[in-house]
Amino acid sequence: MSTLPAHAVIAPVLIPLLTGTLLVLLRGSATPLRRTISMLGVQALLGASFWLLLQVQSGEVLVYQLGNWPAPFGIVLVADRLAAGMVMLTAVLALFAMMHAIQGSDRRGRQYHALFQFQLLGLNGAFLTGDLFNLFVFFEILLIASYGLLLHGVGAARSRAGLHYVIINLVGSSLFLFAVGTLYGLLGTLNMADLSVRVAALGTADVGLVRAAALLLFLVFALKAALAPLHLWLPGAYSAAGPASAAIFAIMTKVGAYAILRIETLIFGTESGPLEGLIEPWLLVLGLITIALGTIGVLASRRLAVLISHLVVISAGTILTAFGIGGSAALSAGIYYTFQSTLVAAALFMLTENVARTRGGYTDELRAGPMLPAANVLGGLFLVLALAVAGLPPLSGFVGKVLILESSLGTVSAPWVISIVLVTSLFTVMALARAGSTLFFKTDTHAGEATLPNAAYLVPVSALALISLLFVIYAQPIYRFAAAASEQILQPDAYIETVLSAKPLPRAGDH
Repeated sequence: MSTLPAHAVIAPVLIPLLTGTLLVLLRGSATPLRRTISMLGVQALLGASFWLLLQVQSGEVLVYQLGNWPAPFGIVLVADRLAAGMVMLTAVLALFAMMHAIQGSDRRGRQYHALFQFQLLGLNGAFLTGDLFNLFVFFEILLIASYGLLLHGVGAARSRAGLHYVIINLVGSSLFLFAVGTLYGLLGTLNMADLSVRVAALGTADVGLVRAAALLLFLVFALKAALAPLHLWLPGAYSAAGPASAAIFAIMTKVGAYAILRIETLIFGTESGPLEGLIEPWLLVLGLITIALGTIGVLASRRLAVLISHLVVISAGTILTAFGIGGSAALSAGIYYTFQSTLVAAALFMLTENVARTRGGYTDELRAGPMLPAANVLGGLFLVLALAVAGLPPLSGFVGKVLILESSLGTVSAPWVISIVLVTSLFTVMALARAGSTLFFKTDTHAGEATLPNAAYLVPVSALALISLLFVIYAQPIYRFAAAASEQILQPDAYIETVLSAKPLPRAGDH
């Protein structure tokens, strides 16, 4: 029997690792060669991610044992529907971000493409890893790569934002190590499937320490997910990054949300006794607070990039609100919303670069500037993406928010969820309308002339806007996938059994 499908799990990790290593070795080579290698790597990743998605479509959980060492002693990569969906989302995002980067923003440093690939390595590894220690390792890989990508370029604002970003994430990494060390000392394992079994059999004497370690993990993941009040680092960092870097950063907060969901359902799920639902009560409250604070940030923004960064905060709060509502319907809605909001935010970051280049010295500041010769094109793209991110019909954000609101009906929290989501959506629409009218239709007669946008820069933005429309047209099959993924993650027995009972792959020459 062929073992090729089993290798589908490691392919999304191996491809960016090899591509990034090759680019490091060729760091002195010509820019066109590095661009070609990086783009080929991203295209290969897209193919591998689609292959993995097909393998898990039936509901099978795939396990890859590195070095053929079985769990819980060895390192395992695990792919279920949710993990494969997030890897596919990363690959799609990477393709369009790379299309944008090779138009010129990658010239800011020779290591840009290597760092981009290592960022993908960290993201995919975080989605696929089966143990907490390697989740920490992949977090560090993606964070180190993001440090470099953020600092590519010049300017005091970028350096200052980069310093804040590094410091806050170093603190988070230290807390992560404390939490992981405590869990290992108490339970003797870091494999998530094995942790689930051991937490379920935990003695009462150790419950308090395990609870403390779990809450520390939640604190770390909440920081990564930009959950209030730990979200203040995000607007400065994301708005200072280059457009392609910010586009790929759009999925980094989703890694934190994914990690929260994974440990909540797998380790502290229905079988974990006194630790059942340890994190869930916090998610709803903090998610709604995050939405509210993100909306205040949107209203107060004076630059388009900062406004979009606050929109990322709102999307993080919306996703975690859905997870906090609980139940299969809310989780399905949250997964659907995760997919569409990530792509829309990435498109808006790339559109910001187009606007800033066209307006010259006025960049993306929300004030009257020169008359834009392509105002209809840029404004049209902005309108589509703004409707999607604000959650207005007929675009994908509307579908996602309606699903979340519908899932809250009948719960105690429904009045709070509905009122906060609707009111903040209204204020978001107002802020986006103000930004759009200022950028594309308000002119300053003394501002000079604007330049025409580079059509090549608009291709990835237009493609992502089209995908947002497709999320409406194909909402039913996408939601079906999200529902299947939520059912699978809410019933972790198959995941646990598959990981702990997986057999080593036959070696070459074995019969």
